[in-house]
Amino acid sequence: MARRQRRNHSPVFKAKVALAALKGDKTIAEIAEQFEIHPNQITEWKRQLLENAAIAFGEKAGKEKEPDIQRMQAKIGQLTLENDFLENALIKAGLLSAKR
Repeated sequence: MARRQRRNHSPVFKAKVALAALKGDKTIAEIAEQFEIHPNQITEWKRQLLENAAIAFGEKAGKEKEPDIQRMQAKIGQLTLENDFLENALIKAGLLSAKR
């Protein structure tokens, strides 16, 4: 039995199907039959549409929070202290040359 070739749907088609699912006047099964796609695919496209709807109104995709500079500087200070402590401990134990 030959496998059916994988189909690639356009973003316009995906949006059309997801919007049909959001309307709620038909069941997912009815929409799946109408557009000849699997019901799980409709659910996934509907989820993606809901998660990314703000992008349509100007929010930038993948917008990340600005890094917390104070927290990062505190972490750098902590790691520097730990490195100095370990370096001194290795020198006292004779495992590291003091001439570094």
